[in-house]
Amino acid sequence: MSQSSEGLVPHMGLTDKTILFDGVCKLCNAWCNFIIRHDHSHQFKLARVQSPEGQAILQHFDYPLDSFSTMLVIDGRSCLEKSTAFFYVMKRLGFPWRLITVFQFIPQTLRDWLYDRIAFNRYYWFGRCDYCQLPNPDHKSRYLD
Repeated sequence: MSQSSEGLVPHMGLTDKTILFDGVCKLCNAWCNFIIRHDHSHQFKLARVQSPEGQAILQHFDYPLDSFSTMLVIDGRSCLEKSTAFFYVMKRLGFPWRLITVFQFIPQTLRDWLYDRIAFNRYYWFGRCDYCQLPNPDHKSRYLD
């Protein structure tokens, strides 16, 4: 689902693309490492939902500030979530990752249902960090915070 809100998103420029993720989720941290490794043009910034920047962005789009059930991708004033956000990122990472977008033919309700199952079980299946991991000093510039 895309959402739009009036005014600029806090901590972002109009052309910025930012991925918000759960900083204590091991799967989410692995996803961020994947982005850092494969986003060669540095088009995406990363922000933990627990950070002050992440909290301000969540509040801007009226998402809960204490319960995180989806990765969000902010592009300008638009906010994408669930499978739509995932395919948006994969398409922009280029070949071979954009090939995964072939699965967008699956109805969004089914894609999001599958996304929700993974999100709901992510701590059980992949584990949880007791704290937000800090970025590697080499990757610090990739994060909003």
